[in-house]
Amino acid sequence: MNALQRPLHEVGRTALGAIAGVGYAAIVLVESLYFLVAGRRVGQRVRLGAIAQQMREIGVDALPIVALLGFTVGLMLGIQFVASLAEFGAQSQVVVAVAKSVTREFGALITAILVAGRSGSALAARIGSMSVSQEVDALAVMGIEPVRYLVAPALVAMLVMLPTLTIFANAIAIFGAALYSAPALNVTPLAYLSQTLALLSPGDVWQGLSKSVVFAVLITLIGVSTGFSVTGGAEGVGRATTRAVVLSICWIIVVDMVFSYFINR
Repeated sequence: MNALQRPLHEVGRTALGAIAGVGYAAIVLVESLYFLVAGRRVGQRVRLGAIAQQMREIGVDALPIVALLGFTVGLMLGIQFVASLAEFGAQSQVVVAVAKSVTREFGALITAILVAGRSGSALAARIGSMSVSQEVDALAVMGIEPVRYLVAPALVAMLVMLPTLTIFANAIAIFGAALYSAPALNVTPLAYLSQTLALLSPGDVWQGLSKSVVFAVLITLIGVSTGFSVTGGAEGVGRATTRAVVLSICWIIVVDMVFSYFINR
């Protein structure tokens, strides 16, 4: 292979690997949905206890950091919009600008990135450790479908908890913006919040929630598919964990851009 062919070979191999990864993630998603719908009929029921445990780990345990991050983002947006709109004499638009920015964009995006770094990496590390220690193979030998046991509960929990965390982050961010922006606008925080509720439409909230549902599927599939493909012992688990976080954040940002482009045209 000469010097000209080698780069083309690497590009082709990378492209085929990416296509294979997408196909594998799609198969995992289909299998998970199958066990959720028909698992009881085939003796592979998805247990509610496993879903509840995943919901606690993904959602409840993340509430403090989501609250802190949401509050900080709200303050940052309040500071930026008050300063920027004051240059154009449009400080009265701060309320609607913050509210729509949070509910349509920042609430879902920041929450998804946080959950990807926290729970997506945990999924990859957990399944990766089981893969290198052959526990996944042992489950199959015992007649337990690995996808039903490891993936389906995490998928359901992520689909429930990520939109819930997004709503929570939206509320905290708007509250944080109110604490800074209300004095600058010569109104009370309560009046600021009342005006926010009056200006927001259900479509603003649903736009962010629809993104969070897609982000939930992405985070879960990237985390578990990366975990299942781990090789190379403990070092491989570390690489897979890093890869899961990086891929999740990249795909979240790309999908968010696509969503924003088509929804706001």
